[in-house]
Amino acid sequence: MDAKNVIGNLKPKGTLQNFNEIKNMDEFLEMFGYFFKHGAAAERFCPNDELFEKLVNTAYDVKDHRVALGGNAPVMARRFALEGADVLLAAKMSKSFNEDSHESIKVTGEDILDDDIHLILEYKRNEVWMDLQSPRANRFIVHSDRNNPTISSLEGFEAPLAEYKPDLFVVSGLQMMDNYPFAEGEREARLKKVMKQMQAQSLTKTRIHFEMASFVEDSLFEEITETVIPNADSLGMNEQELPNLLSMLRYGNISVMSDSNPRTAVTLDQMRDVYRVLSGNKDRPLTRLHLHTLAYQAILVTENSPWKNTRFAAAKASLTANRHVCASQKIHIDKALLLMDDSFALSAKAGSKRWTFNAERPVACWKEIVSDVPKGANPNIEICLAPNLVCAEAKQTAGCGDNISAAGLILQV
Repeated sequence: MDAKNVIGNLKPKGTLQNFNEIKNMDEFLEMFGYFFKHGAAAERFCPNDELFEKLVNTAYDVKDHRVALGGNAPVMARRFALEGADVLLAAKMSKSFNEDSHESIKVTGEDILDDDIHLILEYKRNEVWMDLQSPRANRFIVHSDRNNPTISSLEGFEAPLAEYKPDLFVVSGLQMMDNYPFAEGEREARLKKVMKQMQAQSLTKTRIHFEMASFVEDSLFEEITETVIPNADSLGMNEQELPNLLSMLRYGNISVMSDSNPRTAVTLDQMRDVYRVLSGNKDRPLTRLHLHTLAYQAILVTENSPWKNTRFAAAKASLTANRHVCASQKIHIDKALLLMDDSFALSAKAGSKRWTFNAERPVACWKEIVSDVPKGANPNIEICLAPNLVCAEAKQTAGCGDNISAAGLILQV
């Protein structure tokens, strides 16, 4: 729903800044303004039940509010099902939501009485709030979820998963653990359980994808890079999450804010740098990386890996982005923008080659050799980049990355 309809005339009293969680209304407004100014997505846990209930009640009173199935895993599951896949989903949801899910989705988690609410406050490109103007459409998410941070559906997923023997195993939604008040050692134990489920999958039959998100707690992301990421063949992320991952791999910390519309050459270099590190993973070296940005989709795959149809996957991800954000099955050219220039540099290094788009074959694909990969890693990669037809009249941005990643994956398995 529109953020302005919930926030109204409220204004922050203090300096716009980032917080790891939302304890009161002042922190909420200061942090919303901070990310609104940069056009960056953010998601935060609110331990203040009274404040969260007040925000939710305000949202329910707004005429244009919308209730939809949410959560990274359910959204990706729905997209896979719409694309023709049979899906086994680990989730806890109410009976009504469960009954409304796609017929190709089997939910393993037990029913709960009330679904957890995530309040999604969206804003449009060039929207004005106070004296600020958003550089792009995006969203600010607030939740007080007590089920998903603890991955409470994990145990019920174990036995069905062993029988299912999937072609693709997807891990997502771990950002819900950010700043949640776990008992000592509880979070590490839950992540190790996720890791064991990943390690139990067949190295030859099952590929594993980890869908990243916005992490703010250094210690959590560090644990994820030690348990989850080394056991994934494929990673999905946006232009904020890519530099965060690279910063964690290099320096052991997270950068709070990054460019919401970075140069293509810079992000391509960052993708190569991540590949240099993770292509050396012991059992499951990274063989696929999907970067979804506002301007384009870029998919990197290892040459001779099982991933196929990279060009078509990039194109489908781009078209899915437009359809989801515009909330339309049709793509209306008169309501779309191209943010990419007619050419781009393949690297930010001096003397780098430039690629010029071909209007008759707009997805750019090329092969290259990545230098300085770990011993035993495959240095040969292919990158495909598809420019986005950016929706000029954004209706929804939440869930966009999940739909994009699932749409790309379905063509490559």
